[in-house]
Amino acid sequence: MDRNQLIGIILIMTTIMLWTIYTAPSPEEQEAIRQSQDSLALAEQDLRDEKQAELTPLDMGAVPAIDDTVMILQNQLKFGAFYTSSQGENTDYVLENDLVRFTFSSKGGHIKEVLLKQHYKTVLYSDGKEGKELVKILESPENRFNYVLPVIGALNKTVHTEDLYFQASSRGNTISLKAYAGENGYFEQRYTLRPDDYTLDYSIHAQGLDAVITSGTPSIRLEWLNHLQKYEKSEQFEQNYSTVYFKPTDKNRDYCRCVSDAVEELPDKNIEWVSHANQFFNTSLVATGLPFSGGIMTTKMTDYKSSQYVKIVTSDVDVPLDNFNDGNFEMVLYSGPNEFKRLQVLGTDLDQIIPFGSSIFGTINRWVIRPFFDFLSQYIGSKGLVIIILIFLIKMALYPLMYKMLYSQAKMGALKPELTQVKDKFKDDMQKQQMETMKMYREYGVSPLGGCLPMVLQMPIWYAMFRFFPASITFRQEPFLWATDLSTYDVLFDHGIDIPFMGTHISLFTLLWAVSTIIYTYYNMQNVDLTANPAMKYVQYFMPVMFLGFFNSYAAGLTCYMFFSNLINILQTVITKKFVFDESKIRAELLREKAKPKKKSGFAARLEEAMKQQQAQQELKKNKNKK
Repeated sequence: MDRNQLIGIILIMTTIMLWTIYTAPSPEEQEAIRQSQDSLALAEQDLRDEKQAELTPLDMGAVPAIDDTVMILQNQLKFGAFYTSSQGENTDYVLENDLVRFTFSSKGGHIKEVLLKQHYKTVLYSDGKEGKELVKILESPENRFNYVLPVIGALNKTVHTEDLYFQASSRGNTISLKAYAGENGYFEQRYTLRPDDYTLDYSIHAQGLDAVITSGTPSIRLEWLNHLQKYEKSEQFEQNYSTVYFKPTDKNRDYCRCVSDAVEELPDKNIEWVSHANQFFNTSLVATGLPFSGGIMTTKMTDYKSSQYVKIVTSDVDVPLDNFNDGNFEMVLYSGPNEFKRLQVLGTDLDQIIPFGSSIFGTINRWVIRPFFDFLSQYIGSKGLVIIILIFLIKMALYPLMYKMLYSQAKMGALKPELTQVKDKFKDDMQKQQMETMKMYREYGVSPLGGCLPMVLQMPIWYAMFRFFPASITFRQEPFLWATDLSTYDVLFDHGIDIPFMGTHISLFTLLWAVSTIIYTYYNMQNVDLTANPAMKYVQYFMPVMFLGFFNSYAAGLTCYMFFSNLINILQTVITKKFVFDESKIRAELLREKAKPKKKSGFAARLEEAMKQQQAQQELKKNKNKK
């Protein structure tokens, strides 16, 4: 080292030493800092003693221990007055009854897990065997249930309850979780579990926070993120039935789109409740006093084949408090199965989250089929037998319509000789053939639509059933014959090849429905004249084959219903045609009808005139072509 380098080092060290001496606090300042630290430590100890005196022995291990002055100052900067709740021990607490067990976390004061004691899901173990496990809701560690508090003095001007440690006290079926702020303030979440129910009376309470919370509108933000777990065998079907439902105070219940990512924004809109729903389970938050004051609801699709979740849903809502000095917001939190009666008791149309359908179809399901099915289930243990009995009763109630349809077909069958003559006479002129056929129908009092109208009138009931079976939890994991679960598809065999629209399995109920539909169609088409539209003959048989792919992964309850419905249809048709109808009497009725004077209706006259004009134009066109 040369002389210049040595001199430079000495000068730098001298400068640093002089600067340190110059900037060091005076003895008076050092004494003031020491007294401030002692006062702060004493205040901390008093606050801990005060909390320990209030809490039950359940909470003694959850009192935060803050001994490091630097950590205290950092937490004061980050959390403001809530810094005393920023450190602690994460402890779980439990409320339970015979139906459900709620587990709460002291960090965040939220529900960590909901265990349903009477509902199971099927799991596939590593050895390839299937087993049953109890259904757990809200168990994902990626979930969030977080209140954003606008706190004065906090680093980011907000404090998140998910970062705070709540002190618990319990009494009976109630647990209180408090995050303390300052000497007398706290933010409380209180849960009370109702007996024999999946419902919590839930409220938040702000005490002594008027000097802690930023002045302005007394409202805080709830950020609720939920990763919806898989519970059903048909994962794609479950995904399409999982979403966020919500009900604005001035509208009917609404929901985010089910088959794609979606966002629903309701700024400054009052909302009565929000619900994160799977196909058969839900967690719902219902405001029982003031409504939520606006929110944003979102759904995000997952790749259900590789993800453990079927959908990721969020509800960010504004929660109004009347004040922060002694303010409350009352709610009900339901976390359990989509049972109609339980949800109906909670009011405000929460039962509408069960996707029974809308308009007339939903009405039929909710107020006709559902209560009737529940009534039969009180006396019959097998849900499959209840389905068959329900089919029989519905078919008997609709038999007058079936009778009219079959009678119309029988009259058309009795006219077959005359129709054959018309066909042979005008075999080269389809227009004339159709016109003469319609004229003959009118003369004999036969309506070609008579066989279609009764089927159209039955469509609302059929479509209601289409929505009822995959939506009703009554059929979940209920076995019948070879089906192990009527709420999802049955499996004849699994071929292991993922065929588009079919999956990797073959549903026996779906296969039997398609075969029985083809047989029923063939039997009914024997007396139906399709000369005017020959393609319809093949469409009748193509439709069941085409729908194989659609119903192959549908609820076995529905395909079971459709198969046995076909069997009863075939039985009714054969018995009616063989033992009820008398062809000679039908023929005599047609002849009497023909002998009656006929008066054309306005529509029939216009239709006949239009067909005559069309025929005349075709004749004129032919003559021109010959020339």
